[in-house]
Amino acid sequence: MRVVVQNDKISAHRGRTSVRGGLALLAVTAVVSGCTAPGGDADVRPAAGRQPHQAPPAPRLDDYDARRAADRATLAAAARRWGLDEVPLTPPRPPAHKPPITARDGFEVEDQEELGLPPVFTTIPTQQKVVFLTIDDGAEKDPAFLRMMADLKIPYTAFLSDYLAKDDYGYFRKMQSQGITLNNHTLHHPYLPGLSYEEQRDEICGMQDILEKQLGKRPTVFRPPYGNYNRDTLVAAKSCGIKYAPIWDEEVFVDHWEYREWDRSLHPGDIVLTHFRGRSDWDGSMTDMVRRFLNKVTREGYAVARLEDYL
Repeated sequence: MRVVVQNDKISAHRGRTSVRGGLALLAVTAVVSGCTAPGGDADVRPAAGRQPHQAPPAPRLDDYDARRAADRATLAAAARRWGLDEVPLTPPRPPAHKPPITARDGFEVEDQEELGLPPVFTTIPTQQKVVFLTIDDGAEKDPAFLRMMADLKIPYTAFLSDYLAKDDYGYFRKMQSQGITLNNHTLHHPYLPGLSYEEQRDEICGMQDILEKQLGKRPTVFRPPYGNYNRDTLVAAKSCGIKYAPIWDEEVFVDHWEYREWDRSLHPGDIVLTHFRGRSDWDGSMTDMVRRFLNKVTREGYAVARLEDYL
């Protein structure tokens, strides 16, 4: 509390009375305002219902840099442990304003915009050097894969088919607990354009029901099996609560990459496909596939971002 003396000329015959009166006034004022001078009465409390004000400690300027350095050191150790060539790059912050997602040119269906159908797309519109890893079906359930992705802090998006995932939804619940989004890839992974509208709707909505029961949430993102769809597919998907139908621009296997574009290159915002597969299908494991994927994208200056942050 600051006291301002407005007149320092106090007459001698009133000096003691004025000082005593001033001290009494200061004491009363301190009690009324709820504050005390240093070393004052510790029993003075704020008014009922109010919390005492306590300023937070000033942040140390080096705390943020220290945390980043510690995180980087932890990530570097994980990269060595999992046999990566380089430490994966950290993705930028999610965009404050999400980019507009529309159907890729040539991938539209009749009445696409008029009916507000889920867009089919292969790339997120962004200039940032990020790519998005997506994993389909749910056949392989490798615990080492979960450890690797958690250690390296790599985001990805899963698309599940019930006929392959149903023997161990506990594995995918653990994945979900690590912050991974689990989406719809139909009940039985059929060639959807060969089915009637009602059959397609049963495949998509039926999987929505399963995912809600097993994981507590109905997704808004759906991937048609094999990337094949028609107008009925998207109309059925919309009726089941689907808003987006991403497919992919590249596919990574344990021993090679495949590309949609003629230039056979990564591009900012590309969606990369792979599958839950192990040694029974590949000449290697899922961790081997992740190592190939991360070595390439990191070498080419790309970070792996979370798809849902852009939708």
